[in-house]
Amino acid sequence: MIFFRFANSGLEPLLPIYQRGILYGNANIREASAAGLGELVALTSSKFLAGPLIIKMTGPLLRIVGDRNPSEVKIAIIQTLGLILTKGGPALRAFVPQFQTTFVKALSDPSRRVRVEAIKALGLLMPISTRLDPLIKELVSGSLGKGASSSSETAGTIAVQTATLEALTVVLKKGGGKAKLPESIPSALNAGRELLAHEDEGIREGAAKVVGVSCGLLGVDVASEIVNDVVLGGFFAKDRSEMRHGRSCCVQRILSSPVGRELEEPLHSKLTAMTKKSMFDDSNAVREAACVAIGAVLGSALDTNACLSDVASSIIKSMDLKERIEVHQSVAKGLCVATTMKPDVFAGKKGLSILDAALKLAMSGVQRVQLAFNDFLWLALDVKGGEDGLEAYLGIANFENSRSMKSLFSKVLVRIKSVDVDEQ
Repeated sequence: MIFFRFANSGLEPLLPIYQRGILYGNANIREASAAGLGELVALTSSKFLAGPLIIKMTGPLLRIVGDRNPSEVKIAIIQTLGLILTKGGPALRAFVPQFQTTFVKALSDPSRRVRVEAIKALGLLMPISTRLDPLIKELVSGSLGKGASSSSETAGTIAVQTATLEALTVVLKKGGGKAKLPESIPSALNAGRELLAHEDEGIREGAAKVVGVSCGLLGVDVASEIVNDVVLGGFFAKDRSEMRHGRSCCVQRILSSPVGRELEEPLHSKLTAMTKKSMFDDSNAVREAACVAIGAVLGSALDTNACLSDVASSIIKSMDLKERIEVHQSVAKGLCVATTMKPDVFAGKKGLSILDAALKLAMSGVQRVQLAFNDFLWLALDVKGGEDGLEAYLGIANFENSRSMKSLFSKVLVRIKSVDVDEQ
């Protein structure tokens, strides 16, 4: 198949074909037309998509995306709108209100894939969106189960709240700095705080994300207050497992935020002690969340070596071959979090025992565990940067582990292109 880039004059004659299919075709034709238009956009250089041409593409898609279309059609349309946003940029500024309304409405769709695409699309909209305060207000309302965003009976209130929390996180992370009203970010923080003890695990995780990104925007004083009052203080009157889980999720998100390393050492030490204890909680959800949070504890520590010495035994104990698969996956994600925040955290002899344990799990018989620890080792050895990380490990590891790591490096790790911690 031959790929080429369309110039303006080459693309425009094809538009009527796809537009007619989008506007007047049946469900199958609409899906194929929207996806086909997306392919054209992807193959076209951005400089040829400015002005009237990009507007011609956008209008029909926005007009029909809200119709009673099957989820496959909506997914194709939203994905194409996302591509148009990526390529069109400032030329689409006049369409921001329509884009925003379309994507927020899609957060209430019965299809999870539609909701996921809407969240991604809202993130793509942020660079050209200027009026963030109304959007934040609407998402805060939806995350709390209020308003039109959560009224869909078919999707279910829980699913819609979870999607809205994820969308609020993306909007705050990529556009929160544009908020002008002083109450906008605090209102998001309060919504996240209120939902940390919710009965649904997904909502608690989403709420913790909102708390973390809000603290990052509001500064270390607010973050310290949240840690003292919510995570360590008496906010949770009855210490149910749901509340302990919300705390552990909150620890990860706050310490992973820009203010994580600015917390005072006594506060960080208390969070470290709490997270170590939670790694062996009776609740599986609490254990798994804490095993991820311990990575953020390490990554945000001012004295990395001291912190690693403190938590290493807890991490290695959680990497025991007899542990549950979900615990292993959570530990791997936590280690990825730590390495992403501080790339050299496991460099040298101080991290050897953890790298050795990770190697063993990367060669275990459980594929999900293998994949999780392959990602960690790819980051820890900086495979993208070459073989220096591997050579450093081989210089201190024993013979058997050296041989196994060389084999894993050449057969598996070098084939990994990238690792997205949030997607694990």
